Amino acid sequence: MNLNSLTKTNGEWLRALGPDADIVISSRIRLARNLSSFPFTNRVNAHQKAEIETYLKGRLEAVDFEPRLSYLNLAALSTLDRLLLVERQLISRELANSEGPRGVAFAPNEIISVMVNEEDHIRLQVIRSGFSLDEAWQEADRLDDKLEEKVPYAFSEELGYLTACPTNVGTGLRASVMLHLPALVLIKQIEKVFRALQKINLAVRGLYGEGSRASGDFYQISNQVTLGKSETTIINEIRDVIPNIVNYERQARQALTRESRPLVLDRVQRAFGTLKSAAMMTSEETMDLLSSVRLGVNLGLLDDINITEVNELFIHTQPAHLQKLIGRELDSDERNSERARFLRNRLREIDPQVN
Repeated sequence: MNLNSLTKTNGEWLRALGPDADIVISSRIRLARNLSSFPFTNRVNAHQKAEIETYLKGRLEAVDFEPRLSYLNLAALSTLDRLLLVERQLISRELANSEGPRGVAFAPNEIISVMVNEEDHIRLQVIRSGFSLDEAWQEADRLDDKLEEKVPYAFSEELGYLTACPTNVGTGLRASVMLHLPALVLIKQIEKVFRALQKINLAVRGLYGEGSRASGDFYQISNQVTLGKSETTIINEIRDVIPNIVNYERQARQALTRESRPLVLDRVQRAFGTLKSAAMMTSEETMDLLSSVRLGVNLGLLDDINITEVNELFIHTQPAHLQKLIGRELDSDERNSERARFLRNRLREIDPQVN
């Protein structure tokens, strides 16, 4: 597979077509599974890890499931290609940076991906646009059932699915929703939201999951514990709280529009103007400016660009995507220069009146 082709398409979750997609970027279901006949990944030797990878590659390619999954041997890919897959949310940073035999199988529309030899032998995920947890769970459950027909899972009648990390034992399910919350950040209410989520044992992380910074005002909200809870309970816990946060963000946006419209308009137009004219642009600065632009589009303050185009810019200005689009590897200063040039050219394509 030529991974350069990923820069010419958008995964389904980037298309802003799902429910509440102005605030909810995506919904994800992840299932952790292990083979009953091998130790956990952190206890296997190199030979066993290779056996696991070969075995699961064969099963994933043979599984009776539509859409068909394409398999990539991650150990054979360059660092840049692995980072590209991280930016597409197809693999985790942990899998990209680990050593030895490992892989990923994913669907052409990028809704489904199955990581091999991450923290667990199998990390199956489904990611969909907008607030679509139920649809994501149904797809993940269907693939999990198909795979379980071919793969002997490590399972305990008492504990449930056995996983490398004790917090995942039971269902092995992590449900998460990625939100764009710029208005709550602007009115300085985001910490209040975090404290409320922590009280009900929900985790808050950045765009790329555990350990990542919440750049661009993106936040992932997920469950922390699976043991002793059913899949339905876990999903309901997330589903019940997300509408409250969405409503809180909508109210904050309405208040900003009503009470501080000139200030918000100035912020949005300054951000858009900088993106159209800057000569150097870091990845973090781009994320923050695009966050303001995305807010401006949703508030009806910008007509020159739509949400799907903004979502695409968030991804295409990330380091690996940018280098793939330019066609060569770049050092930090070169990336900052080329990122600014890419943004100027792309915004000119979107709106020919942009100078």
